[in-house]
Amino acid sequence: MLKSVVFDLDGVIVDSHPAHMRAWKRFLVAVGKSATEAELEFVRDGRKKEDILRHFLGDLDKDQIRAYGREKDLLFKEEVGSVSTVAGIRDLLNQLNHAGLPMAVASSGSSERVHYVLHILGLGDYFAAVVTGDQVANGKPDPAIFSKAAEKLQVSPGDSLAFEDSVSGVRAARTAGMKCLGIATPPRSQSLLEAGAHGVLSDFLGTSLSQIRKLFL
Repeated sequence: MLKSVVFDLDGVIVDSHPAHMRAWKRFLVAVGKSATEAELEFVRDGRKKEDILRHFLGDLDKDQIRAYGREKDLLFKEEVGSVSTVAGIRDLLNQLNHAGLPMAVASSGSSERVHYVLHILGLGDYFAAVVTGDQVANGKPDPAIFSKAAEKLQVSPGDSLAFEDSVSGVRAARTAGMKCLGIATPPRSQSLLEAGAHGVLSDFLGTSLSQIRKLFL
Protein backbone atom coordinates (compact mmCIF):
# COMPACT_ATOMS: atom_id res chain seq x y z
CA MET A 1 0.00 0.00 0.00
CA LEU A 2 1.25 3.47 -0.85
CA LYS A 3 2.03 5.26 2.42
CA SER A 4 4.63 7.88 1.45
CA VAL A 5 6.24 9.57 -1.54
CA VAL A 6 9.89 10.61 -1.80
CA PHE A 7 11.13 13.10 -4.39
CA ASP A 8 14.58 13.87 -5.68
CA LEU A 9 15.01 17.64 -6.06
CA ASP A 10 16.96 18.56 -9.17
CA GLY A 11 15.21 17.55 -12.37
CA VAL A 12 12.20 16.21 -10.45
CA ILE A 13 10.79 19.01 -8.30
CA VAL A 14 12.74 21.81 -9.98
CA ASP A 15 14.03 22.17 -13.52
CA SER A 16 17.48 23.13 -12.29
CA HIS A 17 19.88 21.05 -14.36
CA PRO A 18 20.68 23.83 -16.89
CA ALA A 19 21.55 26.18 -14.00
CA HIS A 20 23.70 23.51 -12.37
CA MET A 21 25.52 22.79 -15.62
CA ARG A 22 26.30 26.48 -16.08
CA ALA A 23 27.47 26.78 -12.47
CA TRP A 24 29.70 23.71 -12.69
CA LYS A 25 31.15 24.87 -16.00
CA ARG A 26 31.98 28.29 -14.54
CA PHE A 27 33.46 26.68 -11.43
CA LEU A 28 35.68 24.31 -13.40
CA VAL A 29 36.95 27.15 -15.59
CA ALA A 30 37.74 29.16 -12.45
CA VAL A 31 39.94 26.35 -11.12
CA GLY A 32 41.66 25.83 -14.47
CA LYS A 33 39.78 22.75 -15.58
CA SER A 34 37.81 22.52 -18.80
CA ALA A 35 35.02 20.01 -19.44
CA THR A 36 33.03 19.23 -22.55
CA GLU A 37 29.24 19.14 -22.55
CA ALA A 38 29.44 15.34 -22.71
CA GLU A 39 31.76 15.22 -19.70
CA LEU A 40 29.45 17.54 -17.76
CA GLU A 41 26.66 14.98 -18.13
CA PHE A 42 28.18 13.31 -15.05
CA VAL A 43 26.68 16.20 -13.07
CA ARG A 44 23.17 15.06 -14.04
CA ASP A 45 23.56 11.61 -12.51
CA GLY A 46 22.46 12.54 -9.00
CA ARG A 47 25.87 12.27 -7.32
CA LYS A 48 27.01 14.01 -4.17
CA LYS A 49 28.98 17.20 -4.68
CA GLU A 50 32.16 15.65 -3.27
CA ASP A 51 31.88 12.78 -5.78
CA ILE A 52 31.52 15.27 -8.64
CA LEU A 53 34.50 17.29 -7.40
CA ARG A 54 36.69 14.20 -7.18
CA HIS A 55 35.50 13.03 -10.59
CA PHE A 56 36.75 16.22 -12.23
CA LEU A 57 39.61 17.26 -9.94
CA GLY A 58 40.99 14.01 -8.57
CA ASP A 59 41.81 13.26 -4.95
CA LEU A 60 40.88 16.16 -2.66
CA ASP A 61 41.03 16.50 1.10
CA LYS A 62 38.02 17.51 3.19
CA ASP A 63 39.08 21.16 3.45
CA GLN A 64 39.42 21.43 -0.34
CA ILE A 65 36.04 19.78 -0.86
CA ARG A 66 34.42 22.17 1.62
CA ALA A 67 36.01 25.24 0.01
CA TYR A 68 35.31 24.19 -3.57
CA GLY A 69 31.78 23.19 -2.61
CA ARG A 70 31.08 26.66 -1.24
CA GLU A 71 32.43 28.25 -4.44
CA LYS A 72 30.17 26.11 -6.59
CA ASP A 73 27.10 26.80 -4.42
CA LEU A 74 27.71 30.54 -4.67
CA LEU A 75 27.83 30.26 -8.45
CA PHE A 76 24.58 28.28 -8.41
CA LYS A 77 22.88 30.97 -6.33
CA GLU A 78 23.73 33.43 -9.09
CA GLU A 79 21.85 31.16 -11.51
CA VAL A 80 18.93 30.23 -9.26
CA GLY A 81 16.70 32.99 -10.60
CA SER A 82 16.34 30.96 -13.78
CA VAL A 83 14.99 27.80 -12.14
CA SER A 84 11.32 26.89 -12.04
CA THR A 85 9.24 23.96 -10.87
CA VAL A 86 8.75 20.95 -13.10
CA ALA A 87 5.39 21.15 -14.86
CA GLY A 88 2.53 19.73 -12.79
CA ILE A 89 4.50 19.17 -9.57
CA ARG A 90 2.50 21.62 -7.47
CA ASP A 91 -0.77 19.96 -8.41
CA LEU A 92 0.56 16.52 -7.47
CA LEU A 93 1.98 17.82 -4.18
CA ASN A 94 -1.44 19.28 -3.37
CA GLN A 95 -3.14 15.97 -4.14
CA LEU A 96 -0.73 14.04 -1.93
CA ASN A 97 -1.04 16.62 0.84
CA HIS A 98 -4.83 16.53 0.69
CA ALA A 99 -4.72 12.71 0.94
CA GLY A 100 -2.53 12.93 4.04
CA LEU A 101 0.39 11.08 2.48
CA PRO A 102 3.70 12.17 4.05
CA MET A 103 6.36 13.35 1.62
CA ALA A 104 10.13 13.72 1.74
CA VAL A 105 12.93 15.10 -0.37
CA ALA A 106 15.97 12.86 -0.89
CA SER A 107 18.58 14.94 -2.71
CA SER A 108 22.32 14.55 -3.16
CA GLY A 109 22.62 18.33 -2.87
CA SER A 110 23.88 20.07 0.25
CA SER A 111 21.41 20.84 3.03
CA GLU A 112 21.91 24.60 2.62
CA ARG A 113 21.24 24.55 -1.14
CA VAL A 114 18.28 22.17 -0.98
CA HIS A 115 16.49 24.14 1.73
CA TYR A 116 17.30 27.39 -0.08
CA VAL A 117 15.71 26.18 -3.33
CA LEU A 118 12.64 24.81 -1.54
CA HIS A 119 12.27 28.12 0.30
CA ILE A 120 12.50 30.41 -2.72
CA LEU A 121 9.96 28.28 -4.57
CA GLY A 122 7.63 28.14 -1.58
CA LEU A 123 7.62 24.35 -1.40
CA GLY A 124 9.22 23.61 1.96
CA ASP A 125 5.97 23.14 3.89
CA TYR A 126 4.96 20.16 1.78
CA PHE A 127 7.73 17.94 3.10
CA ALA A 128 7.80 16.21 6.47
CA ALA A 129 11.46 15.27 5.95
CA VAL A 130 14.39 16.49 3.87
CA VAL A 131 17.45 14.25 3.53
CA THR A 132 20.51 15.66 1.77
CA GLY A 133 23.86 14.43 0.56
CA ASP A 134 25.75 15.74 3.57
CA GLN A 135 23.62 13.58 5.89
CA VAL A 136 24.74 10.23 4.46
CA ALA A 137 28.19 8.68 4.13
CA ASN A 138 27.64 7.40 0.60
CA GLY A 139 25.67 9.07 -2.16
CA LYS A 140 23.45 7.57 -4.83
CA PRO A 141 23.43 4.83 -6.13
CA ASP A 142 23.91 3.79 -2.52
CA PRO A 143 20.40 3.39 -1.03
CA ALA A 144 21.21 5.18 2.27
CA ILE A 145 19.53 8.47 1.37
CA PHE A 146 16.21 6.77 0.55
CA SER A 147 16.40 4.44 3.53
CA LYS A 148 16.93 7.47 5.78
CA ALA A 149 13.98 9.29 4.19
CA ALA A 150 11.68 6.32 4.85
CA GLU A 151 12.98 6.10 8.41
CA LYS A 152 12.24 9.79 9.03
CA LEU A 153 8.73 9.37 7.62
CA GLN A 154 8.30 6.22 9.77
CA VAL A 155 7.19 4.26 6.71
CA SER A 156 8.53 1.02 5.26
CA PRO A 157 10.47 1.55 2.00
CA GLY A 158 8.23 -1.08 0.46
CA ASP A 159 5.25 1.23 1.01
CA SER A 160 7.02 4.22 -0.55
CA LEU A 161 7.22 5.59 -4.07
CA ALA A 162 10.27 7.51 -5.25
CA PHE A 163 10.45 9.94 -8.15
CA GLU A 164 13.91 10.15 -9.74
CA ASP A 165 15.50 11.53 -12.89
CA SER A 166 18.92 9.82 -12.82
CA VAL A 167 20.18 6.27 -13.25
CA SER A 168 22.02 6.37 -9.93
CA GLY A 169 18.91 7.72 -8.22
CA VAL A 170 16.65 5.01 -9.64
CA ARG A 171 19.12 2.34 -8.56
CA ALA A 172 19.35 3.84 -5.08
CA ALA A 173 15.57 3.91 -4.64
CA ARG A 174 15.10 0.38 -5.96
CA THR A 175 17.92 -0.99 -3.79
CA ALA A 176 16.29 0.67 -0.78
CA GLY A 177 13.16 -1.34 -1.58
CA MET A 178 11.01 1.45 -3.00
CA LYS A 179 9.00 1.50 -6.16
CA CYS A 180 10.26 4.21 -8.50
CA LEU A 181 8.95 6.33 -11.35
CA GLY A 182 11.39 8.20 -13.54
CA ILE A 183 11.07 11.79 -14.72
CA ALA A 184 12.81 12.22 -18.08
CA THR A 185 12.29 12.73 -21.77
CA PRO A 186 13.71 10.56 -24.56
CA PRO A 187 16.42 9.40 -24.98
CA ARG A 188 17.16 9.41 -21.24
CA SER A 189 13.91 7.65 -20.35
CA GLN A 190 15.15 4.29 -21.63
CA SER A 191 18.19 4.36 -19.35
CA LEU A 192 15.91 4.91 -16.32
CA LEU A 193 13.75 1.94 -17.30
CA GLU A 194 16.86 -0.20 -17.67
CA ALA A 195 17.97 0.95 -14.20
CA GLY A 196 14.73 -0.38 -12.71
CA ALA A 197 12.13 2.39 -12.95
CA HIS A 198 8.57 1.07 -13.10
CA GLY A 199 7.73 3.74 -15.65
CA VAL A 200 8.90 7.13 -16.88
CA LEU A 201 6.97 10.40 -17.09
CA SER A 202 8.13 13.48 -18.98
CA ASP A 203 6.68 15.68 -16.21
CA PHE A 204 3.76 15.63 -13.74
CA LEU A 205 1.07 17.16 -15.95
CA GLY A 206 -2.01 15.00 -15.68
CA THR A 207 -0.44 12.73 -13.05
CA SER A 208 -2.95 11.77 -10.39
CA LEU A 209 -2.74 10.05 -7.02
CA SER A 210 -5.15 7.36 -8.25
CA GLN A 211 -2.73 6.55 -11.10
CA ILE A 212 0.32 6.12 -8.92
CA ARG A 213 -1.62 4.08 -6.34
CA LYS A 214 -2.06 1.42 -9.04
CA LEU A 215 1.65 0.59 -8.73
CA PHE A 216 0.89 -0.82 -5.28
CA LEU A 217 -2.09 -3.03 -6.21
